[in-house]
Order: sequence, then C-alpha cells, then structure tokens
Amino acid sequence: MKCIILAAGQGSRLRPYTNDRPKCMVPLGGKPLLYHQLEVLAKSNIALQDTALVCGYLQEALADLGFKRYENLRFAETNMVTTLFCAAEFMERGHDLIVSYGDIVYEQGVLQKLIDTEGDIVVAADVAWEKLWSLRMAKPLDDAETFRIDKDGFLYELGKKPGCEKEVEAQYMGLIKVKAYKVEAFKNFYYSLNQQSYYDGNDFDNMYMTSFLQCLIDDGWKLTPALVEEGWVEVDTVEDLDVYEASGFFKSDNLK
Repeated sequence: MKCIILAAGQGSRLRPYTNDRPKCMVPLGGKPLLYHQLEVLAKSNIALQDTALVCGYLQEALADLGFKRYENLRFAETNMVTTLFCAAEFMERGHDLIVSYGDIVYEQGVLQKLIDTEGDIVVAADVAWEKLWSLRMAKPLDDAETFRIDKDGFLYELGKKPGCEKEVEAQYMGLIKVKAYKVEAFKNFYYSLNQQSYYDGNDFDNMYMTSFLQCLIDDGWKLTPALVEEGWVEVDTVEDLDVYEASGFFKSDNLK
C-alpha cells in the first residue's frame, strides 16, 4: 500500500503560522500536522518508503524527512487535483493507494476503516460532522458540502452546496483509497478529461477533489463511503487551531 499526502498550498488563512513554514508543518498539540499523519501511517504498516509528499510552498522545509517528495511548481495557481497528479509516477499498479490532504489529522481507527472498506474507490466521511463543524463556525450548514449515498450504499453526490441537512449524510474528510486494480484507470481517467472545460465553476487546473470524484461517479465509477464517527480534525484557519486547543477537542476521546 502506498500513500500520497497533498501539501503544496500556501495556507494563507493560517498566517502568521505559515509565514515561515508550509501548512502541514503547523503544530497541533505540540506536533506538526504532518508528523501526526506519519505516526498513524506507521501504525497501519505504511512505511516511509511507501509514502510520498507533494509540496510547493516553502518546500525546502520538507527536505530530508526520509520519503519521496514531488513538487507542484505551480502551487500558487492550481488546486488539489493538479497537486495529486504531480505524483502520478508514484501511483503504481499492484499497490492500493491512499490519498490524504496535508491539513487533516486523524486517528488510526479512521485510517483502518478506510483500509478495511472494500470498493474500487473508498471515500472516508464523518457521520458526526456537525459536532466538529459547530466548534468551528456559527452556522455549520453554510460551510458543509453534500454527501449523498444511494440505496445500494454507493456515493452518488458530493461537494455541492446543500439545501438542507438531509443532503449531508456525512462530511468528506480529504482521505481516499484507490484499489490497486483501479490505479491505472484512475490515472487514465484524469488524463482523459477535457482540459478546456470547467468543473463546478473552476478551470481544469483548479478543479476541486470533490469535483474530480463527482466526475468519476458521473462516468459510472462506484465510490464506496467509509463512514466514521469523529476521530479527526481539519486545520484550515487560525481560529481552528485556537478552538481545538481551547476546547480540548484534540485531546479528548474524539481524537487521541
């Protein structure tokens, strides 16, 4: 099994913490976000040599960490999907692939649920998302995205603006698994997309990951949700850090 961690962005909403370091090196609970992830990966027997980091902003701070690095040289003008495919050569047939955002922290049980869930592509999502979102913002639904599951248990919509809470059956976390037998097709699908088109209002280079996953769904791919209950946090703003530290959420049973 291999893992690609996406950590190219500037993290502008985390300034001043990101003035001198990439977002994944901002500390939470006294430890950089990236180090939390690496510890969890190790617990699931995903070794450093099977882990790659796609960096961009202040990438020199991520040198000599013991694993493969790729660069998104256009990090300031592209988005997450472009960053992922900067590491396309690391996606090898015969190996399951984990894709993780660099600004999340999750406990080992969350990753294990993703690993244990069968499916061509598995998408981790939190059914108890409102608890975390309520800590971070006054109106959780304003920031949430749709996540809708059909009667057969497959994901059929994500990443859209919800009209009501019923359309948010869980919250996408930024953690995905592609089974080994689908890795080559996964890459080929990306390269087959029309680079002149717009995806949920964004051009090809700035496509959101949720838009890419929706393209797969619309093309007939089966995406399976790995549903968890808490056990993770997303660190997007200075306020997020302050809330997690002040509330004790990070140290609670929600995330150890």
